[in-house]
Amino acid sequence: MKKILAPSILSADFANLGRDVLTAIDAGAEYVHIDVMDGMFVPQISFGNPVIKALRPLTDVIFDAHLMIEDPGRYIEDFAKAGADIITVHAEACTHLDRVVHQIKDCGKKAAVAINPATPLSAIEYVLPELDMVLVMTVNPGFGGQKYIPYCGEKVRELRKMITEKNLDVDIQVDGGVKASNIAAIAECGANIFVCGSAVFEGNIEKNVKEILEQMNK
Repeated sequence: MKKILAPSILSADFANLGRDVLTAIDAGAEYVHIDVMDGMFVPQISFGNPVIKALRPLTDVIFDAHLMIEDPGRYIEDFAKAGADIITVHAEACTHLDRVVHQIKDCGKKAAVAINPATPLSAIEYVLPELDMVLVMTVNPGFGGQKYIPYCGEKVRELRKMITEKNLDVDIQVDGGVKASNIAAIAECGANIFVCGSAVFEGNIEKNVKEILEQMNK
């Protein structure tokens, strides 16, 4: 499957958000990962659909909205209208996960489900055929700059095996502690979409993206 870099704008310079997003895209990033936090599902509060709406006119690349919020079904239509192309909800945050997945698809968007490091794959097994992507969190969500949790590599392997055995076309995204020094090993486990935050936006964005892409495509 095609490998894709999805920079997380949570680590960008908020005072120059549009500039940083375009710099990453121009350097070769194909997705923009937008971490939405509500201060309840995770401790932090980040931003909501007005930010997506403001960024949308700048580029036509894929906007990947990661909703780290309680009861995300309340806001699916809002994020779809704001310009998200992929909407990711957490299995842990949905009382009726199947219903929320179909809400996303009914809005004409790609549906994805995220699972936290300690959440078993069985939590998504039955909805897997309905999904376009699974996001395997490789840190506990809520903060940027955390270290990659090693056991998540085996989880990605198991998920890729499950997808292959079911003959499904489902992307595996990883988010948390991904950087140039470990991205090749994570890709070898079976992931194909990589969220990088501080690894992209701290320092020289263009240089960082090119280094990550080089290692990702080894």
